[in-house]
Amino acid sequence: MINFRPVFFVLGLLLSKLALFMYIPAIVAVYTKTHGAFDFGVSALITNVAGFTCLAIGRRKSRVIKIKDAFLITTLVWVFGSAFASLPFIFINEISFTNAYFETMSGITTTGSTVLVGLDSMAASILLWRSLLQWFGGIGFIVMAVAVFPLINVGGMRLFQTESSDWSDKSAPRMKSVAKSILIVYFSLTLACLVCYWLSGMGWFDAVNHALTTVSTGGYSTTDSSMNGFSNLAQWVAIIFMLLGGMPFLVFVSAMKAKSPLILFKDVQIQAYFKLVLFLSLSVALWLYLKLDYSLSDSIRIGMFNIITVMTTTGFALDDFSQWGAFTTIIFSFVLVMGACSGSTSGGLKIFRIQIAASLINKQIQQLLHPSGVFVQRYNGSRITDDIVRSVMAFAFIYVVTILVIASMLSLVGLDPITSLTGSATAVANVGPGLGPIIGPTGNFRGLPDAAKWVLSFGMLMGRLEILTVVAVCSRHFWRI
Repeated sequence: MINFRPVFFVLGLLLSKLALFMYIPAIVAVYTKTHGAFDFGVSALITNVAGFTCLAIGRRKSRVIKIKDAFLITTLVWVFGSAFASLPFIFINEISFTNAYFETMSGITTTGSTVLVGLDSMAASILLWRSLLQWFGGIGFIVMAVAVFPLINVGGMRLFQTESSDWSDKSAPRMKSVAKSILIVYFSLTLACLVCYWLSGMGWFDAVNHALTTVSTGGYSTTDSSMNGFSNLAQWVAIIFMLLGGMPFLVFVSAMKAKSPLILFKDVQIQAYFKLVLFLSLSVALWLYLKLDYSLSDSIRIGMFNIITVMTTTGFALDDFSQWGAFTTIIFSFVLVMGACSGSTSGGLKIFRIQIAASLINKQIQQLLHPSGVFVQRYNGSRITDDIVRSVMAFAFIYVVTILVIASMLSLVGLDPITSLTGSATAVANVGPGLGPIIGPTGNFRGLPDAAKWVLSFGMLMGRLEILTVVAVCSRHFWRI
């Protein structure tokens, strides 16, 4: 049976911390003499009351978390966290709960799709809140990828199981140590990104917000023109830190402890990641240079920026790549669902699953040529068990099916095929922009029907929680005694 006490306790902890962070934009509102301080105060009060209520219900000496509890906690944290975090959008921007929830879910899942317009004239407090949501969502997802997903073996994630993935009492100090190290790396990258943005010509407020949303690979900006409104140097800063945000943070921790950055390049997933970024960026750059008459420097910068922003599922806009022609559209359609590295802040299918699939194909070819041979699949020195292969294959199948089902639901509410398919893909992959004139790189999700926004919100949740987590909670088998 499901033990609801630890579920309520974790929800209470989340909401109480969420309420605490609501005071940061409230202070900014007071300092900048703009509206929002009272609204954030009210939001914090409501969230605190809900948090303390959950803590009171869930408080007890023993809070043993089992597999079913982990599934339920993981899902409800994002669902209820988004609901309460949407309150400032309702109070300050005076938008509907549907739009507010969509914006918040997009923020916390670091998707980056938005329904807000007029960002250039929007209150500083709400702009900062959007950025903070993505920053919190990024670190939250990294912790889940390290401690939760390997435990419940979602989509082959057991391949990355470490001592910090063990939830027994004896491993608690180890888990805390790893979480602390990840937070130090995350915060250090954010601070470095902030300084680099400021040196590139951004004002302090813009630099803070963009640092929060770059390292978290979220993509929210403080201006409607996104990265088009900043210097070429600022765009190169974004390229570097988006690239870093798409790398496994546990490898950063290992490199930090060993005091050797060379460890980063020994990881086979990072090697493949860099090769793919380089190959695809050069392919797009050559297309822009030879076919669309961009200068060589612009071709390299714009091509690399757009490949990395989509591959890391950041979603910053720079130029409209949907207008570059069929060749680049095919490339971006592939990159849209692929994603970057597991254990990073990015979404998508993840590179390691593509590598395991390629390894399986190679094994099958060898088996055909040498029927009596025994071939062992390995990844980063670890043996790939049949259990991991089945999990990866099941995940890949349900990933594609989920995109198609959500696209079908979007078409039923009146959206055209391109918007439906790419909207579904960008939600499940947590990318942000889709293709086409409505939700393309320079578009906005504001004009979509409310039903479409709820479907996309659910798609973003499924994508962020590796799909199978939500599917398991929604299945009838989960609720059987």
